[in-house]
Amino acid sequence: MPPSADPTVSVTLAEIARIAGVGRAAVSNWRRRHDSFPAPVGGTDTSPQFALSQVEEWLRRQGKLDEVGSRERLWPEFEALGDRDAMGRAIAVAGARLARLTDKEAGPDDSAGWLPGGTDLSDAQRSLVERAVGLAKKHGARDTFDFLLGRWLDTHVRQINVTPSPLAALMAEVAELSRGGEAGDVGTVLDPACGTGGLLLAAARQWAGTADVPASGAPLRLLGQDVDATQAALAAVRLLLAGRSPERESAWGVDVRAGNTLRADPHPDVRADVVLCNPPFNERDWGYEELATDARWTYGLPPRTEPELAWTQHALSRLAPGGTAVLLLPPGVASRRAGRRVRAGLLRSGVLRAVVALPPGSAPPHSVALHLWVLRAPAEGGTDAGAGVLLVDAADVQQEPSGGTQRAGRAAIDWPLLHRRVVSAVQELRTIQTTQTGQAPQTAQTTPAAPAGNADGDRPADHAVVPVIDLLDEEVDLTPARHVPKKATSANLGLRRSWNRFGTLLHELRDLTATLSALELSGEEPAGQGTVTVGDLLRAGALTMRAGQQPADGVVRTGDAPDDAVRVLTVADVLAGGRSSGWLTAPDASAGENAGGLTLTAPGEVVVVGAHRAFGAWVETDAPTVLGSQLYALRADPALLDPWFLAGCLRAPANARQAGTHASTSSRIDVRRLQVLRLPLDEQRRYGEAFRRLTAFERSLREAGTIGGKLVDGLTDGIAAGRLPGNRP
Repeated sequence: MPPSADPTVSVTLAEIARIAGVGRAAVSNWRRRHDSFPAPVGGTDTSPQFALSQVEEWLRRQGKLDEVGSRERLWPEFEALGDRDAMGRAIAVAGARLARLTDKEAGPDDSAGWLPGGTDLSDAQRSLVERAVGLAKKHGARDTFDFLLGRWLDTHVRQINVTPSPLAALMAEVAELSRGGEAGDVGTVLDPACGTGGLLLAAARQWAGTADVPASGAPLRLLGQDVDATQAALAAVRLLLAGRSPERESAWGVDVRAGNTLRADPHPDVRADVVLCNPPFNERDWGYEELATDARWTYGLPPRTEPELAWTQHALSRLAPGGTAVLLLPPGVASRRAGRRVRAGLLRSGVLRAVVALPPGSAPPHSVALHLWVLRAPAEGGTDAGAGVLLVDAADVQQEPSGGTQRAGRAAIDWPLLHRRVVSAVQELRTIQTTQTGQAPQTAQTTPAAPAGNADGDRPADHAVVPVIDLLDEEVDLTPARHVPKKATSANLGLRRSWNRFGTLLHELRDLTATLSALELSGEEPAGQGTVTVGDLLRAGALTMRAGQQPADGVVRTGDAPDDAVRVLTVADVLAGGRSSGWLTAPDASAGENAGGLTLTAPGEVVVVGAHRAFGAWVETDAPTVLGSQLYALRADPALLDPWFLAGCLRAPANARQAGTHASTSSRIDVRRLQVLRLPLDEQRRYGEAFRRLTAFERSLREAGTIGGKLVDGLTDGIAAGRLPGNRP
């Protein structure tokens, strides 16, 4: 029998479901059906907490729990440690022990003495380490560590900056293309702000193959450092486990240290072939005063307000001659006035090779369109000015809406397309540098034709190789969008797509117009028809209504979302056009619903907005959706009410006027007072079909207006640029 859980550890209904391997609804049913189910020991009525030891004992008596250890049962005990660093340190030490399971039995705790920050643990932490090692014998060392690390990152997602794996892979490939050498030439990769090691892991996959493919030649050296000792320890273990297997000791060497990179670099003598880095943003206390005379500031003293330029020069100082660095930086670094002198120094020396504008959502902070800076250290014997600076504007590379709309909360980045565009632009720069024989730097105003079979959307991003002299003006602004004009071919392609979609919408509108205009509305209301309020329908059982609720702080996430993410819809989102800015993981959404703290819609339900300024009603076709406050989900009895008929009646402007409270400037709608026609079910369906067509007409009309505005703007730009046929000298 596995060790008993700590009696002080508590779990939620969602965690009980994961432990038992069932859905959240099943746990709620057990709680209602079995009087012997453990009583809550804390939490609230809507989100109760239960003692893990009591839950395990109950599940075991019911035959719903394996006697063999479970990772899901272990994680709540890690969470019970409370402190982020205490949890992370225990996971790191467990991982260091697990690394030895790939080739032999785990050794004593001092086998992890190489970890950054040491291995001093409390008794509770040591107990969890032992249990994790025991579980790994069933689940595997790497899988067990990855599980614990993933849960730790999810728990502290707002405190830890993680580079998404697609972006990390792109940065590694851009570094390889910018070097111009062979993959085997890379012997050392450094990340001076490595966090949990995502960029170094991408480097390992780029230059040493995956963990399942042995590296050829000398092992790659992965060097990292981070001011956060816990993250440094986790990175070290993560990289070590990823490179080990029973067949070999390691596919690459790992040396990750804890330390303040700018103030006291743990790797002062390293000269790496490649530096990959996602440095901390807007770090004001980076050591401006004490580092004013530092030898690393070859290209100018970084201003106090420009810590990113300090990281840029640090990366250059740690490169071997001809080495390449790729950094992820906020867009302001390219244009802020305070940093123009350093930017000019980087340009004059020829070390700045490219600036790539990424689309918003590529990495935290997700609301900002971050930049990639590509730098190359001078080769031995002098400067290497190259062919100019490649500026790539890929900020618009996002997933195309499907059917004119894009599901809110879903991943907005089309990573394969972004990868193709950026890589194609970097490859073109490499070609220019290779073939150039003394000519002046040239602007790349055209791009290679897409290979046969590629969609038009596979064309390279708009980019240009801009001569350094053109950038050395008063501002030294390196923002790609300021220097890369939209190409005529790109503009024409966009216009052609817009015209095609606009034509389709006009065709839909013509069909709907013919149908709707044929409806003859009578001049008088039919006698004896009457209405009934939503309140009356609720009391009669023809309807059920659930009010939306504000999710708990820290639960809603933004940016890239997995395919099974559940969007969160608020009144503000409705006012903004219906696109949600937040989402929940599927487990969090289900757990919140089962606990009574969230309202999730189901297909066919009618959603009503109770705020006067955003009043509306529609049939839910994109379920599930988490509803925020002032939104309501109405579920109709299909034997009594047609949902399209119900939604059409409820959304009538006259209904909102008579049901509004008008108590303040933020008037609300009393949903119970909204009125619905009294009609037989067959007649409701006839009315519902008319409402459905009216909704489609409204949607097409709005999209046509949006696309029409884009067409006007695009044509205005093209005509103003003198691109009308026959207008050439």
